[in-house]
Parts: sequence; structure tokens; C-alpha cells
Amino acid sequence: MKEPRLLAEVREHPYPLLFATVSGAHLYGFASPDSDFDLRGVHVTPMVVLTGLQRVDDTVKRSHMRDGMEVDLVTHEARKFFRLLLGDNGYVLEQLFSPLVVHTTAMHDELKAVARGCVTRPCVRHYLGFSVNQWLLFNEESPRRLKPLLYTFRVLLSGIHLMRTGEVNANLQSCNEALGRAKLPYIDEIVARKVNGTEGVTLTGGDVSFYESEYARLRAMLVAESERSTLPLLNDAAPALSDLLFRIRTRFTPDT
Repeated sequence: MKEPRLLAEVREHPYPLLFATVSGAHLYGFASPDSDFDLRGVHVTPMVVLTGLQRVDDTVKRSHMRDGMEVDLVTHEARKFFRLLLGDNGYVLEQLFSPLVVHTTAMHDELKAVARGCVTRPCVRHYLGFSVNQWLLFNEESPRRLKPLLYTFRVLLSGIHLMRTGEVNANLQSCNEALGRAKLPYIDEIVARKVNGTEGVTLTGGDVSFYESEYARLRAMLVAESERSTLPLLNDAAPALSDLLFRIRTRFTPDT
């Protein structure tokens, strides 16, 4: 993804980056014209900082406007990101495997190969928990916005897809199509309303009780898929991640 303003974020980052990808609504497939760009990635702290008395930035955050584009940047230090991967964390897996790549390296590809061992059945907890948070947000607002409703369905369908196939896919419509004859017929319409509207577009004429029953049904489907999934129960990537982190420290940073 060669958007010049996002490439500028990479160039101006205070640390070298292992990778940077786009997450959020653009990755999920329902960005509206006023959606910000969520840039996510992994930075590498130089050895001179790690071995000195300087403060180590485990997370770098920056939200600002760049030439009319709202950018929300978050990167984690390599060690922190690797530890998050070991926690059956679907959120960081989606950042790592995002097809919207702004910056990459050979070690990004190595990390993706190693992180296959982080795709486990316990990842279901992330998808169930995230769906609860978004559903609560949807119900707390008046009038109800489409954004948290789409986030709710997106995370549930991504979880179902992961449990069934082992593939990390954060795109709502793609995961819906993968359901085949069981696809949700209303998804395309509400995605279109969001894409052609704004971040604040609200639900009009919608049957909230219908979406509530769908939410409950999809959560039950996700639980059932996790119980029958052939994905491993244990994350076995720690040794390979440790080895990769060592090689990143010794080869990736420019001052070693």
C-alpha cells in the first residue's frame, strides 16, 4: 500500500520498523470517506538503547492529521509484540497478516511463518471478548451507530473463519462469503451504508431485536466452531520467536 502519507509515517518513525500495516475499518472492508487510517506495526529498539540507561519505548503512539488524512499510529517493540503473539491474541495476528502492507522486511516474512504456531483454538477468547465490547458499545449509544454493529459482526465472522480454516482474515465480506449458503444476507447492505456514509452513520429502520438474535446466534456458532476446530490447543511458537528476536537484535538494528 503505497499511500505517500503513510510512507512518510514510516520514514519519520523514531525507530526502525520490522513492518507496518493498515488495520481498522480499511482492513475490515467498511471504511467510510472520513475514516482514519490505523497504522500498526513493530519497531526494533537499537542495542545501544537496550544496553544503556535510556528509556525503552515498548509502545509508540501518535494520532494526528497529515495533509488532510487522519492517522492513528501504534507500534510495539519487537519483544512486546512477540509476547502478545504468545497470548493467543487475534488482534496482533490480524495486524501481522494484514494484506495492506505499507512497509515490510525479510524478517516480517519470517515472523509470519513463525506466527503460524500462534494460531490456536484459545484465540477464540479474543474474538468472543471483542464482540462483547462492541455489542455493548452498539447498545449504549443513541441513536445506534452502524460502526460498532459492523465491528461486532466482523469479529465474530473472523473468529468463525479462523476456527474453521486456520486462516487469519479480518475482512468482513470475505469471511461472510466463505460461509457459503450460510452467509448473512444483510451484511452487504449495511456495509454499503457505512462505506457510502460517514463514521457516524446510524441505524435507521433497523430491527434491533433481529440483530440481537443474530449476535447471540453467531456467538453460539463461534463457540461451536472452536469446540470442533482442529487447531492446536497450545501455542508452540516461543522457541522460534525467541530465536528470531535474537537475530533481529543482532542483524536488524543498524548499530550492531
